[in-house]
Amino acid sequence: MGARFTGWGIALPDRIVTNDELSKTLSTSDAWIQERTGIKERRIGGTVTSLGAIAGRAAIDDAGVNASDIDFLVLATSAADRITPATSAMVAHEIGLSCPAMDVNAACSGFMYAVRTAQGLLETGNKRVLVVGSEHLSRFVDWNDRNMAVLLADGAGATVLEYDPTENDILSFSLGVEGADAELLTCEHEGYFRMDGAEVFRRAVRVVVESSEKAMAMAGITSDELSLIIPHQANIRIIQAVCQRLNIEMDRAVVSLDRYGNTSSASIPLAFDDARKNDRIHKGDYALLTGFGAGMTWASAVVQWSK
Repeated sequence: MGARFTGWGIALPDRIVTNDELSKTLSTSDAWIQERTGIKERRIGGTVTSLGAIAGRAAIDDAGVNASDIDFLVLATSAADRITPATSAMVAHEIGLSCPAMDVNAACSGFMYAVRTAQGLLETGNKRVLVVGSEHLSRFVDWNDRNMAVLLADGAGATVLEYDPTENDILSFSLGVEGADAELLTCEHEGYFRMDGAEVFRRAVRVVVESSEKAMAMAGITSDELSLIIPHQANIRIIQAVCQRLNIEMDRAVVSLDRYGNTSSASIPLAFDDARKNDRIHKGDYALLTGFGAGMTWASAVVQWSK
């Protein structure tokens, strides 16, 4: 049995915040931010519920199904609108779903953790699962902290995963977490995101490379056979370092962080949507989806596009 991606959708706030705008209140510049992060602008606004509902509806429409056809909603977020109830409940209500719904928090690896969860749900009898990665990170940003204010942004991406008895888009998965590194990237209740940037960089490159190699080995392919790598959009230097170690040319990497910034669990579906819209992925192509996040978590998967 298999799981196929049958629909995709995204949501972005209307407000665009440029590097020049940030440089008016922070000791930074457009050149400094672009050189160190690759980000030119980011989107700010909305809520996890509002963005997640828009992206979810778009994915359902793209799949050519109705809200009543969805059997389960898995929402990945690290910036839930409330401690309780789960934000997935509100997203389900806004979309008009009548199925179970739950939140998953694996930080920036959250979308891939949610896809893995959805795959398991399909294996236990569900036919269609809506997976949403939605973030309102700006709510937890100290806008006087140059290190975090230039990075984090808001947005959402979603996909419909559907049971298929003959085709399978997901060839392998490699997930993990190292709780000993939890203090490297944190956000306390009523607090702000804090990060040891240099150490996160070192750990991120290592775990992404290791999990990517494991996922490719499990799928029985090499990096030469990949059409695309669709990484978590944290920092252009991390993406470049990962590609170099995996022997993947940068022209095979999907990069959208220049326009969207770091949207945590929304970044991989936003990048996948960007690849689709720019005709960069075709039927039969192999793609490596890989990310890392606070925890520290990591998640890599090899997919083969069947549409």
